[in-house]
Amino acid sequence: MHPISAHLRYRTGIVTAALLLASIASLLFAGATGSVAIPLAELPGALHELLHGRADSLAATLLDLRATRALTAFVTGATLSLAGVMMQTLLRNPLADPYVLGISAGSAVGALFAMMMMCAAWMVDLSAFIGAVAVSMLLYLLARRDMRGGSAAEGGTALLLLTGTILSAACSALISLMLSIAPDGRLRTMVFWMIGDLGGAPLRWLPWIVLAAGLAFALRTARSMNVLALHAEAASTLGIRVGALRKGLFFCSGLLTASAVTTAGSIGFVGLIVPHAVRFAFGPDHRLLIPAATLAGGAYLVLADTLARTVIAPQQLPVGVVTALIGTPVFLYQLHRLRK
Repeated sequence: MHPISAHLRYRTGIVTAALLLASIASLLFAGATGSVAIPLAELPGALHELLHGRADSLAATLLDLRATRALTAFVTGATLSLAGVMMQTLLRNPLADPYVLGISAGSAVGALFAMMMMCAAWMVDLSAFIGAVAVSMLLYLLARRDMRGGSAAEGGTALLLLTGTILSAACSALISLMLSIAPDGRLRTMVFWMIGDLGGAPLRWLPWIVLAAGLAFALRTARSMNVLALHAEAASTLGIRVGALRKGLFFCSGLLTASAVTTAGSIGFVGLIVPHAVRFAFGPDHRLLIPAATLAGGAYLVLADTLARTVIAPQQLPVGVVTALIGTPVFLYQLHRLRK
């Protein structure tokens, strides 16, 4: 094995193991922290009860309730961060995030329409997913020629970004219309969903399946993503199927974004600042960046959600507010580092 490759494998293993331990620690911290804290001495017993399918003590009951929200926060943060890595590679733009192509705006149109019609919770989730998929399909039909490989790579990504921006503006107009005519009793729920809220999000298996599939695709194409990010114009001459890779990144990042937005609403900055931070810390190699950003994004959103539900307890903040308040100065600092 080449020494550089062996070093990269060793470094990837060390970083991934460290971030995995940090993710587990963030989940345990979220489970123990709240308006009624669980003492550290009672935490092992509460975990033992939950693993055996019962929650007899108060500590186990609290841990069960908080674990559902913490795990939902983790899968949402990991999904957004992975989608951000893919979107930044696809557009070759470090300022891209999972929401830049308007997919989240389409999801918001579907979800807010279902809320305005006072549909059941599962109908809201289904409408959000349908809205995201509909915008993704429309965006693909309008920009499919621009995702092919060739000499016009930069122009293609610019046209794809412009098309997504226009669709996002159209969806934003529909969102404003619905907010202006919605009944007063539904406005608070609609606004909380738009900001991003994990307050009533149930734990489902589907977001984990989507995350696992997206992570498998990203790891399988990590070397090709390195080439595309560094040498987009010459990628096809280096043996990369640029058109197929771009389409795969587009559909996979779109599916990840739709899954995350359907689960928790539009939570900003996670898919933007976490890939940046991991790239600054560990370098741009996607073979390390992909697993590291996925774990870091999950842990970050778990901690942000813990802060959102404890900072002014018993009242809870939407987690999207916390990620925005943290993300804005962090992103400005990253931009300053990038300029230097």
